[in-house]
Amino acid sequence: MHPISRALLSALVISPCAVAQSPTTPAGQLPAVLVTGKTTADPVGKVLAAEQAATPGAVTLVDGEDLRQRNVTSLADALRYVPGLWVASGSTGDSTFFSARGSNLDATNYDGNGIKLLVDGLPVTAADGNNHNRDVDPLSARYAVVARGANALTYGASTLGGAIDFITPTARDGAANEVLVNGGSHGQRQARATVGTVAGAFDGLLTVEGKRSDGYRDHQRQQRSGLYANAGVQLGDGVQTRFYATAIDNEQQLPGGLTRDEWQANPRQAQAAAAAGDYQYNVKTWRLANKTSWQIDADSSLTAGLSHERQQLFHPIVYAPPYFSLLIDTEQRNTGATLRYQRRAGAHDLLMGLNYGRMTVKGTNDSYTPGTWLQTPFTRVDNSADSLELFLMDRWQFAPGWTAVYGAQAVNASREIRNTSVPGGVLRNPKADYDSINPRAGLIRQLTPAVQLFANLSRLYEAPTTYELEDDARADGSTLKAMKGTVAEIGTRGSLTEGRHRWHWETALYWGKLSDEILSREKPGAPGTSLSMNAGGTVHAGVEALLGASLALDDAGTHRIEPLVNATLNHFKFKGDTVYGDRDLPAAPKYAVKGELLYRHASGFFAGPTFDIVGARWADFSNTYKVDSYTLWGLRAGLSGQRWEVYAEARNLADKAYVSLFSVQDKAAANAAILSPGEPRSFYVGARLKF
Repeated sequence: MHPISRALLSALVISPCAVAQSPTTPAGQLPAVLVTGKTTADPVGKVLAAEQAATPGAVTLVDGEDLRQRNVTSLADALRYVPGLWVASGSTGDSTFFSARGSNLDATNYDGNGIKLLVDGLPVTAADGNNHNRDVDPLSARYAVVARGANALTYGASTLGGAIDFITPTARDGAANEVLVNGGSHGQRQARATVGTVAGAFDGLLTVEGKRSDGYRDHQRQQRSGLYANAGVQLGDGVQTRFYATAIDNEQQLPGGLTRDEWQANPRQAQAAAAAGDYQYNVKTWRLANKTSWQIDADSSLTAGLSHERQQLFHPIVYAPPYFSLLIDTEQRNTGATLRYQRRAGAHDLLMGLNYGRMTVKGTNDSYTPGTWLQTPFTRVDNSADSLELFLMDRWQFAPGWTAVYGAQAVNASREIRNTSVPGGVLRNPKADYDSINPRAGLIRQLTPAVQLFANLSRLYEAPTTYELEDDARADGSTLKAMKGTVAEIGTRGSLTEGRHRWHWETALYWGKLSDEILSREKPGAPGTSLSMNAGGTVHAGVEALLGASLALDDAGTHRIEPLVNATLNHFKFKGDTVYGDRDLPAAPKYAVKGELLYRHASGFFAGPTFDIVGARWADFSNTYKVDSYTLWGLRAGLSGQRWEVYAEARNLADKAYVSLFSVQDKAAANAAILSPGEPRSFYVGARLKF
């Protein structure tokens, strides 16, 4: 057995046994659990305790306050310490590839399906499941809840990877007026300011941001500006409504992929075609949303929400004259609605919910000439998708220290592609409907108020996105099937205090078998376009662990050492596939370990090393092109006062050349231009002022 695997499995089995028993919770009362270093005296800790006390599976919370103590410009930075996720950035800040429990192991750097993203409980993932072109700013979150895999039933999510809900701050929950600035290597400079007010029944909060970067490769500049606002009104006893508005203008150049020889010779260069074709990724986003909550009585509540978003995409992505060029010029519109009713009845805590989404994509796929930007449409796009998710869940504390969590989700989804050729007028119109009932059952054993064991068995189901349906590799007019499967999970989480020392952990072991998994591979000779297929059988399994401590070095606890390790082992394979046999799935590493070892002083000073240990990955389904493992080292330090804090961070101190992400192919040639280099040696500083 691999040494890391042996250590994590030992933690999974031994950790709860090291904690002394204490009185269990009375029947009918959901327990409060102290986990992952947070305490229920902390408002964010209360949220995490409630989420984990009611979920028989892996749930991690990312605290927005922690993100402000290091350089965070992307989801890859923000989700660094979430086990079970593989998140990588290889272009500029908003170009992030993310996978949870093996979701999205195909269209690397192209699409982001497999995880449902929400902001304040309302979807920003489109109705068809894609996160393409999404703009989620992690620094605009007070905290984020990451529910992996089938544990996202709480959100009604029908995805292989689960859901992430980014909760934004409000003036009423104590968000401070503040200014944040940071800058450093590769021309990075970022600034944001937040102001808020509370006046009787009204409160409002406004954040404006600006970000610029030259990038660590040629043709990698980015400029982004954003506005985030929310305003709430207390309408009466137990009733409140809140409005949200977002506007983002993001423009970034794309440097393209390199061959292995190009990467080894000069990883900072751009792909020749990307520079000549001026590849870009420009998105303008506008979003309005409302959420109204009614606390009916002490035991029941009702929440309703609506959201509408428009995204204008300008995306030159392929330039190979005189044969082919591609510029995507489309507008995507998404409308979402959610309804949740919760009621406690004795030992039962019932949750019923509904999610509905409607998406349209209209515009053209064009050939183009860079510089002059002369566009000639060759396809008119008119795609649409609907999605309805109904879910019912009961948390039943049937005995002291025991909670059964069971429920089901019903999914109804439709997809339609209407691509009309120009000038011939030939219509390509694949369309399909998808329906499924997905049950789930789990068990939570409360060993002590601070320690849990959990287990669950769940059905997974995910319909194809319109991008996948549009890129179906078959030419017989049939449509892709939805992927489906079953996953089992066991784990433990909790915290332990012994004198002046504190430990916390969350570990999970899962195994899932899928059929008809939807996988895409890059189309040879046409970078940025893909071919999709249904695989036969696949297996998704792994071990996830987040382990941390705060150890006092003196009797007063003035000096402390705080280690934190996020370790993930992945086992993603084809199972008896007619084409790929039992080969490994590409894109995700066999293992990934990220951590830090900080010294903290009671004065607010901290400093220490960081590290990343990432295993090898395959870049193709045929397992002929391997991307090597790598190890990175860094340092971070900071100092905080009552109304201010500063930090400094150094990354990749050894200036290691490594591959961050890549495009997946069927069988990659030795000279395939698919590699995106990772960040070289870099230095950043930042400051925060509250007023």
